[in-house]
Amino acid sequence: MRFVTYASPGGGDRVGVVDDDRIHGVEPGPTLLDLLDGGDLRPRGERALASPTEVLPLAGTVLRAPLRPRSIRDCAGFLQHLRNVSASADMPVDERHTRFPPFYFTNPAAVVGPHDDVPIAPDSAMFDYELEIAAVIGTPGATIPLAGAENHIAGYTLFCDWSARDLQMAEMPLRLGPAKGKDTANTLGPMLVTPDELEPYRSGNAFDLEMTGHVGDELVSRGNWSTIDWGFPDMITYASRGTALRAGDVIGSGTVETGCLFEHYCTDPDRFRGWLQPGDEVRLAVEALGEIRHRIVTGVPAERLSSGY
Repeated sequence: MRFVTYASPGGGDRVGVVDDDRIHGVEPGPTLLDLLDGGDLRPRGERALASPTEVLPLAGTVLRAPLRPRSIRDCAGFLQHLRNVSASADMPVDERHTRFPPFYFTNPAAVVGPHDDVPIAPDSAMFDYELEIAAVIGTPGATIPLAGAENHIAGYTLFCDWSARDLQMAEMPLRLGPAKGKDTANTLGPMLVTPDELEPYRSGNAFDLEMTGHVGDELVSRGNWSTIDWGFPDMITYASRGTALRAGDVIGSGTVETGCLFEHYCTDPDRFRGWLQPGDEVRLAVEALGEIRHRIVTGVPAERLSSGY
């Protein structure tokens, strides 16, 4: 099944199931997070397909982020992306990346919908996108064994943690963060796709699905989910070690190879197209998961600290 959260013509946001490019509305009231909490996602989806409260065309309907996650962890799953970035500085990738999938926590309050405008982070002149996938936890658990980890996934969606590279580079040497470098916007969407929908594309610990990124009409990023080194089962087992994952927690894959401007900046600076600017349109797509589309807009000015920073 493919679930969305959309703006209902009758008012308010509602969960729906997409079938044949039409949205079949679930009963008004519960959010997608509510349905995950109650273990009621699939039964409500089946009920909506059989007897929808409303039916709308997918095209032209305003989509929200599928859910408001409780937490977001973003892992480093695609090691070739790291190798490409590190090679430009003649530095090997730290061997610990082959032992466990490191992650950072990012801001659930910064989640935006799949077609919302995205503001440039205050004080940033190096604004960037990241082409990723996210798994959404459906079944909670703690210290989850690898063998059953995939069973905790309710579905998958596109993920983009919009990045201010100049702010990130100022913060990271302090060994904290990224913080303000990745605090302006995180996209989830356009829909939550249940794992059974992807089984025909199964390839080892991932799926043979193309991932692309455009800025305007220019194809900037192209990769494939199947090239991931750390699959979501490993990410879930590591993230849950000694702690709990809850329904509605989100785990990001990390950036696919070529999946951000920063990688191009590092690998081919002479032909670098430049950073995102107000007015740019960014389109990120993953086969079977859909496409997110954003217009980049001017952000708010920074409020200065007592230091002047």
